[in-house]
Amino acid sequence: MDPLGARSQFVDIQTLPTWQQQLGEDGEEIVRDESDSLPSQQAFPSPFPFRPDINRKIILFTGDLALLNCTAIVNTSNESLNDKNLVSDSIHQLAGPELRDELLKLKGCRTGEAKLTKGFNLAARFIIHTVGPKYKAKYRTAAESSLYSCYRNIMQLAAEQSMASVGFCVVSTTKRGYPLEDATHIAFRTVRRFLENHGNSIETVVFAVSDTEESVYKKLLPLYYPRSEEEEEACLPLIPADIGNSEGEPVVPERQIRIAEKPGSLEDDAEEETLELDLGQVGNHAFARMEGDVDKQRKQILQGQMSEAAMQKQHQRNYNRWLCRARAEDLSDIAALKALYQTGVDMCGRTVMVVVGRNIPVTLIDLEKALLYFIHVMDHITVKEYVMVYFHTLTGEHNHLDSDFLKNLYDIVDAKFKRNLKAFYFVHPTFRSKVSTWFFTTFSVSGMKDKVRYLDNLHQLFTCIKPEQIDIPPFVLEYDARHHSSPLFEG
Repeated sequence: MDPLGARSQFVDIQTLPTWQQQLGEDGEEIVRDESDSLPSQQAFPSPFPFRPDINRKIILFTGDLALLNCTAIVNTSNESLNDKNLVSDSIHQLAGPELRDELLKLKGCRTGEAKLTKGFNLAARFIIHTVGPKYKAKYRTAAESSLYSCYRNIMQLAAEQSMASVGFCVVSTTKRGYPLEDATHIAFRTVRRFLENHGNSIETVVFAVSDTEESVYKKLLPLYYPRSEEEEEACLPLIPADIGNSEGEPVVPERQIRIAEKPGSLEDDAEEETLELDLGQVGNHAFARMEGDVDKQRKQILQGQMSEAAMQKQHQRNYNRWLCRARAEDLSDIAALKALYQTGVDMCGRTVMVVVGRNIPVTLIDLEKALLYFIHVMDHITVKEYVMVYFHTLTGEHNHLDSDFLKNLYDIVDAKFKRNLKAFYFVHPTFRSKVSTWFFTTFSVSGMKDKVRYLDNLHQLFTCIKPEQIDIPPFVLEYDARHHSSPLFEG
């Protein structure tokens, strides 16, 4: 610091060019593979499409992470949070001795977790500490999952704390042995997916690298953050086959349950392996993507000619087709509505998903894209138990999804959606909505009626979910305060 206390050595991230602005700055050329022109590639869109809104949030910075004035910077360490590496050493040197004292209170950190401390003398207000995995080729799958957890938990913590900006180091030190290029793929896709699905409040993500790491980051960034449609097309053949699920999380085939009509059948195995390839060769209409003759299948079911296992396999295959398409399609217009989002957990520790009825302009949106977005967001959530909160507050006719759409959605989604949904909280219902819901859950879908809970005010909701665990739209809070005397709003 200079004599007046000004942090002249620190770097203002507002002065750094975004990834979108860096296009062409370094004389980069978009190198095309001749195979780009093949119809099979053109038929299948990139799973990471050109998104200038996301690119404007990304900064690649070559230099000392500890100098950045982000809301939080990331420190990669060991389980005892006392690792000696270039990133940690610089952070500790600038933050001061108070940081070491604070870390002792945390009593360590497990691999894949993220823990928060103050930034002390840094320009950053906070430091997020994480522990990357030790890499061994024999246990590659476990290492990938742990590294994903590092980046995911950091982004989740940043969103929960309403941080505007996050500065990342390379979360895998040399001594931990993780191959830099492999680690970078996981980092980029995890951050990209989080920004797509939950990153509205995060304005800037800085990837801070050293001179030796810069070339790898520059090579791989265009794959996940293409800065033009041309760059997207050119990078499509370079994207790895394994891009994880809708959140970027590694998919472990050994843990996926497959129900086969004839176990060991080579024909069935071949059909499963060509599932995603088939997607680009079927019709454009939603129901053209369903495999086989639906009427014939229903007839077979009624006549008892299709076994339960075959039915489940057929349903799973159909859902996978929808999921593949949801991952590949640009659903940013639906995401911008903020009608569906993840918030905290309920009293039982189950994930809470929120649906805001007023934010669904049914007559103005593509309902098929809305269905795809629901599948895209919910697929990883429904692996575990979860609850849903639906705010019916101040909705009109133009916000109400018809029963045919809801029945179609219910029929398409995977069994885990229904099995792991433990409660559906219907907030501020009207008499008409109660009647409609009763008819729908009684005659159109099975197993839902007992899960629906009608809540007339937020006070009732807060007996199930703590106020700090749910992000409630301001207009809902205002309506509830005006029409219901909830203790939350009393003097």
